Amino acid sequence: MPADRLKVDVEGRALELSNLDKILYPKAGFTKGEVIDYYTRIAPVLLPHLRDRALTRIRYPNGVEGGSFFEKNAPAATPGWVRTETLPVPGSSKGRETIDYVVADDLPTLVWLANLAALELHTPQWKIGEHPDMMVVDLDPGAPAALKQCCQVALLMRDRLALDGIDSYPKTSGKKGIQLCCPIAGTQSSDFVSDYAKRIAQELERAHPKQIVSKMAKNLRPGKVFIDWSQNNAAKTTVAPYSLRAQAVPSVSTPLTWDEVEAGAAGKRPSTKPYTAGEVLKRVEKQGDLLAPLLDGGPELPRP
Repeated sequence: MPADRLKVDVEGRALELSNLDKILYPKAGFTKGEVIDYYTRIAPVLLPHLRDRALTRIRYPNGVEGGSFFEKNAPAATPGWVRTETLPVPGSSKGRETIDYVVADDLPTLVWLANLAALELHTPQWKIGEHPDMMVVDLDPGAPAALKQCCQVALLMRDRLALDGIDSYPKTSGKKGIQLCCPIAGTQSSDFVSDYAKRIAQELERAHPKQIVSKMAKNLRPGKVFIDWSQNNAAKTTVAPYSLRAQAVPSVSTPLTWDEVEAGAAGKRPSTKPYTAGEVLKRVEKQGDLLAPLLDGGPELPRP
């Protein structure tokens, strides 16, 4: 066996890891081995959020500065023990009628994906064969607006959703914004969920026109926070909680407490520093999974 390959047993599955010393985050010196180690250690809180969901990966075989590609189909050399699900893809730009998606239900699959340099893990708001059980609102700041302004809008959104009996749980995108995740009943279509999110975004835009924009046109965004309600479209995916992001440092889409969001809105928390893999592992050790309530379901969204 080549010196840069290592055979390991992960919960009874034989895996061959390669190029563990390869640096995938050059500015941080963060290696592929460290990526695999992070995903192994974060798996107890990450896997429940991936389970039964079609997984889209963004792979960076030559690191975050070396180019990337989206991967939905299971690659040719996918081990037979990896769960795959064949799902229709209407309107595919590549003319496909179906895609064989990988489903990451267990630690061996997660380690296998990390070894392929699948740094970013993205999932839809629905489980396979079901309606959405989660609504996601993506808060994207247009410069000079930043994380502080996202936190302010997150509080407005939280309070408005609460009027409809909808709980929301914040996390960083791992880049510059914040996402609110809301557990819902799983009995309504993605179109219904998307329409509801759009209606609330438009309502908040009317109430706070200097802070918020609900339209997608980028020329409307400078200095405001765009409430992206379209994340709930059945064809869209959102970065999973605890997924790494392809930034200069190994940042993570990190669950937050509402106390942290309130501190951010008041300018009491650094507005630019992302949480890194090591910091997130420490947070989980101390706090557990702040997004665990997403796994318990929620109410139906109200009709107009």
